[in-house]
Amino acid sequence: MSGNTVFLEFLLFPGLLFTAVAGLLTSWVDRKVTAMVQMRVGPPLLQPFYDLRKFFVKETCVPEGGAAGLFLLAPLVGFAGVTLASMILWRALLDYEATFIGDLIVVIYLLVLPALGVILGAFASRNPLASLGGSREVKLMIAYELPLILAVLVPVIQANSIRLGDLVSAPAPVVSISGVLALLVGIACMQAKLTLVPFDMPEAETELSGGVLIEYSGPPLGIFKLTRAMMLFTMPVFLVVLFFGGAVTATGWWPKLIGLLAWFVLVALTIVIRNTTPRVRTDQAVRFFWGPVSLVALVAVVLAWAGL
Repeated sequence: MSGNTVFLEFLLFPGLLFTAVAGLLTSWVDRKVTAMVQMRVGPPLLQPFYDLRKFFVKETCVPEGGAAGLFLLAPLVGFAGVTLASMILWRALLDYEATFIGDLIVVIYLLVLPALGVILGAFASRNPLASLGGSREVKLMIAYELPLILAVLVPVIQANSIRLGDLVSAPAPVVSISGVLALLVGIACMQAKLTLVPFDMPEAETELSGGVLIEYSGPPLGIFKLTRAMMLFTMPVFLVVLFFGGAVTATGWWPKLIGLLAWFVLVALTIVIRNTTPRVRTDQAVRFFWGPVSLVALVAVVLAWAGL
C-alpha cells in the first residue's frame, strides 16, 4: 500500500473526517435522547457541528503560570489516538486480511491516549480544580483498565490471536457464556472510559465547575469536545469488533445490519445508563471495578479457557 493511500485513509475514510462526522452525529443522538428523557425538544441535527465551529472561532486563553506548551499539546494527544484507533478498527471490519499482528494491543494503547491527554492538560493548567479532576481521571483509569483488559482476553483466547483480522473472522464470542460476561464488563468499562454518568467525576460540574477542562477555551476546548464525541462513536465499534466478530463481517447485507444494530444498542445503553444513574464517588468506582466487575471478568476468562 502506498504512502499516499495510507495518508488519504487517515485523513478521509476511515480516519479523521469519517470518525469526526460520525462522532458528532453520535453526540447528537446522545443529546437528543437525553432531551427526550427530560421532556425537552433537544438540539437540531447539525447543532454539534455549530458548537464545534463556535469553539474554533473563539480566542484561546492560556492560564498564567501553567505549562503553555503542554497545555496546548494535550488536546492533540487524545485526538490523534482516537483517530488512529478508529482507522485501524474500520480497516479490520472492511478488510480483515489487511490487518497486522498485534494491532489489538496498538488499539488498546491508542484508546488510552484520550484520558492521558485530559490528565496532562489538567495538570499543565496549574488550576487546583483541574488538578483535582486530573487526579480523579488517573484513579478512574487505573480502576477500569484492569477489568477491560481481562474482558479483551476472552475473544483473544477464543480466536487464539491478538490480530484484529483473526478476531473479526472468528465466530462471534457473544454467542458463548464467557463472551456475554465479557461484553457486560466491556460495557461498564466503556461507560467509565467515556467519563459518562455515573463515572463523570473528573468533570463533575456541580463539584469542580468543569474540572479537567475548566481552563480550556477556543480551539483546544473544541478539540477535547470533538475527541469525546469521536470516542462515543469509536468505543462501541471497538466492542462490536471484539464480541460480534464473524457475525458482522460475513458476506451479505444481513451481517452488516447485525453490526449496525449491535453498535446502536451499545450507544443506547450508554445513554440510558447516563440518564438513570447518579454519579458515584471515586472510591466507589474503584471498588466497583476492582471488585465485582473484575471478578466477573476473571470468571469469563476462566470460562473462555474451558471453551464455554
